[in-house]
Amino acid sequence: MPGLDSSPSVDKTVENIGRLPPDLLAETCQQILSHLQRQVRGVDSAEISDKFQRAGIRLDQEALQEVVQFLFLTFRSTEENNLSADVLVARLGEGSSKWSKAALQVLHRLWSDQGALVNTHQESQAMLSIGQLVDMQWKLGMAVSSDTCRSLNSPHVSLLLKIADTSGQISQRSFEMTIAQFQNFYRQFKEMAAVLETV
Repeated sequence: MPGLDSSPSVDKTVENIGRLPPDLLAETCQQILSHLQRQVRGVDSAEISDKFQRAGIRLDQEALQEVVQFLFLTFRSTEENNLSADVLVARLGEGSSKWSKAALQVLHRLWSDQGALVNTHQESQAMLSIGQLVDMQWKLGMAVSSDTCRSLNSPHVSLLLKIADTSGQISQRSFEMTIAQFQNFYRQFKEMAAVLETV
């Protein structure tokens, strides 16, 4: 993860990030997260540069690229390592003493809000590149007890996916989600269907 090895160039990039007002940093991070979720094709550095200049932040093109690249690699590495927002902020703080509290708060908030969406998107991309979804079945269940807990009383949704791999072999994958996770999954699936209709 970038920022774990303190160096003059990392510290300078972190200082430049700390110069950004929280709302501008959030907008920049949002564009990067949207790209990681494949909502946009890429990160528009020219647009970011214009926003910086309008806000009175003067960074040369190289420094701007370093900021965008640093944030991109940070979010990507955080996703690949499945880190929580707390761990992300802790690791960044360990990597450089130059972080501003406001910048770390912005990164923590955005990863808390959208990290799961990035993870879900990356997992679905991996699954779709492996095979094609043939069928999906779900059922609502209630866990009432287990060997270690006498009374759970928690509803869950069980999903069964049938996936055809590239050779045509169909395999099944099953997993359980909480109701909130299933609602998020349903919403994302609905969004994917809407996008696919436009293609």
